Amino acid sequence: MNEAQTPYRVEPIALSDDSTVVAEFVRPNELREERYQSEAELERDLIERLQAQAYEYLPLASEAELIANLRRQLEALNKITFSDTEWKAFFAEKIAGANDGIVEKTARIQEDHVQVLRRDDGSAKNIYLIDKRSIHNNRLQVINQYEVAGARANRYDVTVLVNGLPMVHIELKRRGVDIREAFNQIDRYQRDSFWAGSGLFEYVQLFVISNGTLTKYYSNTVREGHLAELSPAKRGRKKTSNSFAFTSWWADAKNQPITELADFTKTFFAKHTLLHILTRYCVFDVDRKLLVMRPYQIVAAERILQRIATATNHRRLGRVTAGGYIWHTTGSGKTLTSFKAAQLARALPEIDKVLFVVDRKDLDYQTMREYERFEKGAANSNTSTAVLQRQLEDPNARIIITTIQKLSRFVARNKKHPVYDAHVVVIFDECHRSQFGDMHAEITRVFKRYNLFGFTGTPIFADNAGTGGNPRLRTTEQAFGDKLHTYTIVDAINDKNVLPFRIDYINTIKTAPNVRDKQVSAIDTERALLAPKRVAQIVGYIREHFDQKTKRSASYRHGGKRLNGFNSLFATASIDAAKCYYAEFVNQQKDIPPAQRLKIGLIYSFAANEEEPDGLLGEEEFETEGLDQGSRDFLDAAIRDYNILFGTSYDTSADKFQNYYKDLSQRLKNRELDLVIVVNMFLTGFDATTLNTLWVDKNLRAHGLIQAYSRTNRILNSVKTYGNIVSFRDLEQATNDALALFGNKDAKGIVLLKPYADYYAEYQKKVAELVALFPLDKAIVGEAAQKAFIKLFGSILRLKNILTAFDDFAGNEILSERDFQDYQSLYLNLYAEFRSVSEAEKETINDDVVFEIELIKQVEINVDYILMLVERYIQAKGTGEDKEIRATIERAINSSPSLRNKKDLIEQFVDSVSATAEVDAQWQAFMAAKKTEELDRIIADEGLNADETKAFIDNAFRDGAIQTTGTAITKILPPASRFSKNNTHSEKKQTVLDKLAGFFERHFGLA
Repeated sequence: MNEAQTPYRVEPIALSDDSTVVAEFVRPNELREERYQSEAELERDLIERLQAQAYEYLPLASEAELIANLRRQLEALNKITFSDTEWKAFFAEKIAGANDGIVEKTARIQEDHVQVLRRDDGSAKNIYLIDKRSIHNNRLQVINQYEVAGARANRYDVTVLVNGLPMVHIELKRRGVDIREAFNQIDRYQRDSFWAGSGLFEYVQLFVISNGTLTKYYSNTVREGHLAELSPAKRGRKKTSNSFAFTSWWADAKNQPITELADFTKTFFAKHTLLHILTRYCVFDVDRKLLVMRPYQIVAAERILQRIATATNHRRLGRVTAGGYIWHTTGSGKTLTSFKAAQLARALPEIDKVLFVVDRKDLDYQTMREYERFEKGAANSNTSTAVLQRQLEDPNARIIITTIQKLSRFVARNKKHPVYDAHVVVIFDECHRSQFGDMHAEITRVFKRYNLFGFTGTPIFADNAGTGGNPRLRTTEQAFGDKLHTYTIVDAINDKNVLPFRIDYINTIKTAPNVRDKQVSAIDTERALLAPKRVAQIVGYIREHFDQKTKRSASYRHGGKRLNGFNSLFATASIDAAKCYYAEFVNQQKDIPPAQRLKIGLIYSFAANEEEPDGLLGEEEFETEGLDQGSRDFLDAAIRDYNILFGTSYDTSADKFQNYYKDLSQRLKNRELDLVIVVNMFLTGFDATTLNTLWVDKNLRAHGLIQAYSRTNRILNSVKTYGNIVSFRDLEQATNDALALFGNKDAKGIVLLKPYADYYAEYQKKVAELVALFPLDKAIVGEAAQKAFIKLFGSILRLKNILTAFDDFAGNEILSERDFQDYQSLYLNLYAEFRSVSEAEKETINDDVVFEIELIKQVEINVDYILMLVERYIQAKGTGEDKEIRATIERAINSSPSLRNKKDLIEQFVDSVSATAEVDAQWQAFMAAKKTEELDRIIADEGLNADETKAFIDNAFRDGAIQTTGTAITKILPPASRFSKNNTHSEKKQTVLDKLAGFFERHFGLA
């Protein structure tokens, strides 16, 4: 007799779709080729590898064939047969609209990939351009050497078609050639031919560039934005966020870069990986920029989704094992990662709500702004607990951003609520406050079916945990569960996703010889630290070194404007300290002209004073009611100064103070303020790419230290090479401890710049090599020698760029100013020669030459320097010394990229200058006359509207750039038909823009 069998269930151990990013990439033991590999061989090898991964190779020779293939692919995907009339109308209206450019086509793929076909019988059918739900329904093909005849004939290396549309373009250079050449090649394609014919190549979403050894990827708007910098009106450009610096490495889940093209092809071009990136891991933001996620961001988002799936299937919701935490360093794009995780979780049918919880009101505002940038209306913020309650009850409010305080108040007021039984994903951002434990316990007690995730750049480990609060919630792992993914500050700096820090420790208190305490500068009493003499010395130091630290001598373009240098935050220890420093800045600047004063802001609020015991920065709400009357009156007075400066009307009343915070943060981002004095506000969660310096008179450590330092290390352009920290307290040990904790044992050498002596020794060696190999009295003969000179002098420029931030470098430049100018003149001359050769030759000549023209512009001779020489020239006239000064003037002009096209103006002025009048006044009058004369000539030659042209140019000088779009330019043109046979209107517009841009570049910054 058999016993009845006990029923049993089979539980899956792990659930996973194919992961987009490979967990760990181990290079196969392929025999390494030793012979030379040509570009054609590299291309052939790539295509063979793609074919082996089930890509169909398609030999195409014309646009007609490309369009015919597109029709076939869309018919196959949508299981339909177009009639000829249907296809013709659908193609013209829904795919290749006459007015569609890159932005419109990107929007179609990212946001509107289902188009409506009007059939011949009057019915309608949805046509998918790409299937985002069942990605393996999409068909991948590869083409190569496709020729297009636009403004110039171009032949593209390799392109991946998705359902017949070009969506990924791969540009190759042979091994040994700088990968930037491939980046630049794509720029030329867009300028010359991507738009040609039906403009199908404007559907390209991703670009891959490789020289076989190194391979990177980036989105179409990185390339599109980079091209915008190359317009005639922006010749004096600096890099912006659309430059090569914003290309990305591919990597495995352990953050090991996958750079070799064969390995990159095996992983990045795996069909499921590429299609996931195109359909899930791109964000087309409200600024119409396509953000493609980096591998570590994708891994984090997928690990969260996997944890939701396993916890749901195993019925473990409402436990710590249902969640986990993501450790991604500050500045690595945590907000984008959390947004994508929230967006993908929102789409899961079993999820009712996604709550994104921050722990400070100012972060609530910052996060909402970022989420709104990624997707308009995606998230719901709330100004009060009542609004939060309405959103929790609204089934359409799927993603909610709130503070932990508001959520805690909601829980306290609502002992029972339907949302407690809903399946809720809760994502906490940097929630480490001392009150976090209590609130965390209260929230997790009432919610029944939740997944709890934490995002942090600075986790709490056993080593840095505090001793207070709930002992079961002291570390990040105790609060959130397993660590799901890690991307440390070391990873980010190695990948060049954030900048390294350079730290100056300035000792401000000297002690008697018998006091034996190495850290006395950090532990002296607050009273001594706020001594008027010390405060005055620190303010004097900041004013003296401000231009040097914030690189005010270097110009670049940002947000459509030309800016000089960066701006800074000043972190102070308390409200009293903040008041003392603000008052001292006002005092020291009162006798100098307003235009020369640093624009200073001040912000603090109640309960902001001291750091918390575990190194966290104290809570700072938007409430000012708790301030003592003296502190509130002082803040009101500072805000009145701000109002006068910017024409605003803020004060410390509740609503106006919140608006003051928002206005101040925006002006800090726009670099309209030079320095903002804070206590804790802006030291966490605030991102301003123009910020490069943090002045510190405050004890920082652990989380607080890394968070505060990280305000300065966002990547912007090639002028901003590191985040500057100037500490007036002895934070060296605290810095080393924090970097060891949040990086790894090797972090110190990577995160911080090397010591001055290391850079200077390298600089000495390079300069000695320069003088030995290329003496100024001998010509540099032959292309090989010229390329060697360019490479050597370029490396000297890069070193000098770093060394100028060290005080010790002044007076130790080795090369005299004149010799440096002469070498720079030779360098610029070679630049001009190489750039003036034919387009075809230029590509080959520049294969192994990278010019550091941007770095030259940081050490540029300016007009003030020239006028000083002119004054000396007048005084020396007739003495024999005047000829030497005249030669110095010419040498200075030749060594400056921006003054060379103004050389004739300066020389005419030198010839006309009178010994009896002020040089500055004569220069202003001379330049005003020349400016009028040259503009009148352009107006007459081109038949322009004189008044409109003058207004157009006045606006350009006000804004720092020629406006190339909009109606302003059309107002100045003579009447012409836009629809004439040869489209002379657009030609005329371009000619006029070129002339006005040349005029602008010639005169901007001179008067």
